[in-house]
Amino acid sequence: MKNVVDEFHWEFYEAGAWRRMRWLGVPVLKNPCDLWVYQEIIARLHPALIIECGTAMGGSAYFFASLCDLLGEGQVVTIDSVPAPNQRPPHPRVTYLTGSSTSPEVVRAVQALARGKSPVMVVLDSDHRRAHVAAELTAYAPLVTPGSYLVVEDTNLSAVLPEFGPGPMEAVNAFLASNSEFTRDASQERFLLTFNPGGYLRRNEE
Repeated sequence: MKNVVDEFHWEFYEAGAWRRMRWLGVPVLKNPCDLWVYQEIIARLHPALIIECGTAMGGSAYFFASLCDLLGEGQVVTIDSVPAPNQRPPHPRVTYLTGSSTSPEVVRAVQALARGKSPVMVVLDSDHRRAHVAAELTAYAPLVTPGSYLVVEDTNLSAVLPEFGPGPMEAVNAFLASNSEFTRDASQERFLLTFNPGGYLRRNEE
């Protein structure tokens, strides 16, 4: 079974249809199975704040904000080093920050937005190099509230694009080896196809 899933995963990734995904007309570069998992997590947690590193065209932030609209609560802060104000959808629940997600100025701004809020959820989907993901984990893991999620995206790169080199999966492995506050939640991979294998991290309850 595992070989079948792995082969389909590779074919699905290579086909690239996920690169043409849209949420209400806005590009959202996600695997649809992972979007469904996000929907279930957000519906269950009712996060007061979702922190996203890596905005791209703004589709995933717009998706998160739309779910918050349906729930009647929640805010989204999304960070990207590349400004694109005319290409990202405005939404009253979304705050766009421009800069490196690991810069002290951006981290302080996000910390201020997260102060006093609960639950807080974090999604890491920016620069996928191991060192950068490791720095994001150091900066943003403390903001995740107990019982909520820290999702490290594109941990599948080690399988579908091995020439990329050390990336999110290696960063997650190192993070978990030295951090007992988070546990991989394999139940979020129950649809078998995920771009974030081993990347759904749940902060343990206090």
